[in-house]
Amino acid sequence: MKVAIVLFDGITALDAIGPYEVLCRLPDTSVVFAASVPGLKRTDQGLGLCADVALDDIASPEVVLVPGGRVDEAMHDDVLRDWLRTADRTSSWTTSVCTGSLLLAGAGLLDGRRATTHWLELDELARLGAVAVRERVVVDGRYVTCAGVSAGLDMALALAGRLRGDVIAQAVQLILEYDPAPPYAAGSPDTAPQQVVDLVRSLVPPKD
Repeated sequence: MKVAIVLFDGITALDAIGPYEVLCRLPDTSVVFAASVPGLKRTDQGLGLCADVALDDIASPEVVLVPGGRVDEAMHDDVLRDWLRTADRTSSWTTSVCTGSLLLAGAGLLDGRRATTHWLELDELARLGAVAVRERVVVDGRYVTCAGVSAGLDMALALAGRLRGDVIAQAVQLILEYDPAPPYAAGSPDTAPQQVVDLVRSLVPPKD
């Protein structure tokens, strides 16, 4: 089974690396990082990740995974958009992390489908044609989307269970010792103090 993780300048590192750490441990699975133009890509915080192959050189991956981050430029990448549409025709699963769902929606792949994204971008996801819901992981047919950044691990484990069974998925979870116990209850706008929610909103530039 081949998994294609899309890279582009501006992605959030954990959106790609979290699912990679899960999926690369599945039996009989290869994971490749790919981009419109292969080579070094910089994350939204400047970390360098390497796309080993061009998107057009990947024929029919069983799993397509699109990370999020700063997606404004990627939304206008015709090569990426066309590849997503082509790959989706034969993929078993088309998935995204965080604002990666905006790229799927922008390619027309989430029209009328339940999907999610980072809580700050739910209105934008709806504007792009999806039925936007605020849930951690959303499965609609063979499309799997998830909320912001850290939710990529949950999405990848849920996908691993569907691909290789619950026992294998749980084994991977144990290998990674993924047993979250955050020091603060501030991981959701529902639980974070209002002043923290307001601070985060103030740090996000308004849409044009």
